Amino acid sequence: MKTNKEHLVMMSVQASVDHPTMSGSGYRVGYDGYGRITMATGGIVYNYKIGDCCMGIEGDHIEPGVSMKNPNERENKAFLAFSCIGNKAKIISGEAKGRCGYVTGKHGGIDHVMAYFDRETLEMMTCDDKILVQACGLGLKLLDHREIQVMNIDPELLDKLGITEEQDGIHVPVAACVPAHLMGSGLGSSEMMLGDYDIMTQDKEANKLHGIDKLRFGDLVAVMDHDNHNGPHYLKGAISIGVVVHSDSFTSGHGPGLTIILTSRESTIHPVLDSNANIANYLNIK
Repeated sequence: MKTNKEHLVMMSVQASVDHPTMSGSGYRVGYDGYGRITMATGGIVYNYKIGDCCMGIEGDHIEPGVSMKNPNERENKAFLAFSCIGNKAKIISGEAKGRCGYVTGKHGGIDHVMAYFDRETLEMMTCDDKILVQACGLGLKLLDHREIQVMNIDPELLDKLGITEEQDGIHVPVAACVPAHLMGSGLGSSEMMLGDYDIMTQDKEANKLHGIDKLRFGDLVAVMDHDNHNGPHYLKGAISIGVVVHSDSFTSGHGPGLTIILTSRESTIHPVLDSNANIANYLNIK
């Protein structure tokens, strides 16, 4: 595919590991009416990474790997907007200084960017560590498919996704296709470059029917009849492609989050089911 990647800007953005927080009594009331005290967002997650199943975890909105945030609100907004999935992330302080990983997603609301580092590196890190991201991808375009908006993805990673061009548009490998009516939290956002929106998982039969019960962190997922040019909304015939960035949730209207990377108002994105459609495979994450 022809892109404008040679004209993109690569810029440094920086943040720190964001310590987990808990408010009030600590209870989260689920869709079933039960209150749970459970691990949730933030910190360093050692035992779940890109490529692992994001369902059935004893936690809520778990972010695999390292959750990052800049304590300055305006700087963090730039950190969120400029960072793209697949960007190089380099630790610049502490015992793990100099070690590198990859940006793997964005989580709205809590306003985190997540990154993968190998287990040995995670063991060396603390919640005081700082990470620098070589941000690149904002403004990326498909020159022969102007109706398709690209966002939140490094141009080098885009080239590795196995996308093919046909007369009817582009064909994109995905691990699952989700109908519009199952999308929940995040609807109403005015943009999709600062976070994600969630697949609702409260209907177990729907989860099985659409393969949601087997989703993994890093899976590419197609959202049918949803346009994401200026925030997510229903539009018949539109299609969006996202990456799974956090785990399932007990909360009504929530579930695995998708950071959107491609969207078209027309039927020019065609999902092709492929069990290997996960960024772990494209970034050679073991």
